[in-house]
Amino acid sequence: MARVTFLPGNHTAEIAAGLTILEAARIAGVVVESPCNGTGTCGKCMVRLKDHTPVTGIGEQRGLSEDEKRSGIVLACGTRLYGDAVVELLHPAAQESVRVLEKGASAFIERDPFIKKEFLPGQQRTAVHAGAYLLGLERGDTRGKTYGVVVDIGTTTLVATLVDLNDGREIASASSLNPQSLHAQDVLSRIKLASTQEGLSLLYALFVTETNRMIGELTGKSGIDRRTVYEMVYSGNTCMLHLATKTGPATLGRYPYTTALWGGDYQSVCDHPGLHIADSGIIYLPPIISGFVGADITSGVLATRLHEKKGITLFIDIGTNGEMVVAKDGRLTASSTAAGPAFEGMNITCGMRAGNGAIESFEVDGEGSVRIETIGNIQPTGICGSGLLDIAAELVANGAVDKNGRLVNLNHGSLPRCLGERLVHKQGKLVFSLSESVYLTQGDIRQVQLAKGAIRTGIEFLLRHAGVGPAAVDRVLIAGAFGYHLRERNLIVTGLLPAEFEGKIEFVGNTSRTGGIAFLLNQTYRGEIEKVVRQIETIELANYKDFDRTFVNFLRF
Repeated sequence: MARVTFLPGNHTAEIAAGLTILEAARIAGVVVESPCNGTGTCGKCMVRLKDHTPVTGIGEQRGLSEDEKRSGIVLACGTRLYGDAVVELLHPAAQESVRVLEKGASAFIERDPFIKKEFLPGQQRTAVHAGAYLLGLERGDTRGKTYGVVVDIGTTTLVATLVDLNDGREIASASSLNPQSLHAQDVLSRIKLASTQEGLSLLYALFVTETNRMIGELTGKSGIDRRTVYEMVYSGNTCMLHLATKTGPATLGRYPYTTALWGGDYQSVCDHPGLHIADSGIIYLPPIISGFVGADITSGVLATRLHEKKGITLFIDIGTNGEMVVAKDGRLTASSTAAGPAFEGMNITCGMRAGNGAIESFEVDGEGSVRIETIGNIQPTGICGSGLLDIAAELVANGAVDKNGRLVNLNHGSLPRCLGERLVHKQGKLVFSLSESVYLTQGDIRQVQLAKGAIRTGIEFLLRHAGVGPAAVDRVLIAGAFGYHLRERNLIVTGLLPAEFEGKIEFVGNTSRTGGIAFLLNQTYRGEIEKVVRQIETIELANYKDFDRTFVNFLRF
């Protein structure tokens, strides 16, 4: 056995010898951010060993400098403890300030909620109905107090919206970092973690705790009793719905990638006793399209009325799991592609989420000057997804990165001076400097290529399956928080979208949330969209013989 103490806070735990610092931290109830779930690829779980002794097994320490190693800094996932140790957390995890997009496109909603109340004068009670079912009886006339909550469950962020079911009014919204991302950033690493009962319980508890905090924030500042919240709608990708309902997602991680739940149904709060809403409350899960095209896309279909549009419309949610649907005169075909977490700022040397200090915009103006904008208008501390794509696009457009994704040599004479002087060497490698401590490496550019290549390949095969080329597409709807902060020019310059889409792109925002609100306010949409989902054809990109060749081709800028 070994005794490990975490600073600050003096949290201690007795652990079996040979466990990693990351495993010890979870036993001690200490959060060490590990977006890759301990695979050693993200380099974000740096801690310092205060008492560095020979009984500590140092494994793979990818990304650490020699100075960091000499100062006792190690990766928590690659360091095993065989004796007592004191570990200092370099970046104690807290609820980060993360900018989260709440607004999104929505069609007109005719109000007909699933939850209704009926006052019974003879009994001086109010009956609470969920469709044809009686949820319960309340003393007095409580018809004026009927509420619901929509939770948009993103891989990285959460958004909760409190809605008055009597008049359809959005009372308030709250947003936060999805705390699960501190343990596993992308969907695949989260599936792996939740494939054990301990991991599933951890991720479920984190979700419930943060959802309760948001519900408390919404009801508290609105002066509403949480016990008058009778229904919740969970809108999220397939994996997130599994974790939110404590359903094991293991089958999503192996072929044929089947789902353990399909949505289009209800769960009782009695089965989730930790949730802080009415004891008789229910949770509605919108129908899931496939293992990797989830209820968030279903909500997006409803919010944009995609199934009713004439002509050819392409709907894309750009993120860790790039999900897309093409509508050809109402006939829908869907697919998804594993873009990876680069667009969330992960797997990037100086990458970070969209929080204060993140570079969110980068531009070379007409006078040859660089303009950098950060969230919060403070000194740069990292690069978030929109800034990453901006930087890549400007480097490509101005010749600092060639078509194959290589940073050009320092002596390349045709570069604008404002870019050439930022091409410097760090630890013997050419990088693009953005500030004294923030820079972009060759490896980071490769991550952009992999992410954009995956999405572009998905678009290619989806359109090919529909029998149309890019020029035939009438409109392109870009959904999601990341997509909302992008610029059309940069999507095309990098090759993430084909040039034929120029002038056809519309950024529709958080349609997962607005579609969830539509489900909450009108029960007829539920049956309507269930029929639509049953008719959606899904295609598996890996089944195409030329997938690998096409993907490699689209890595080029």
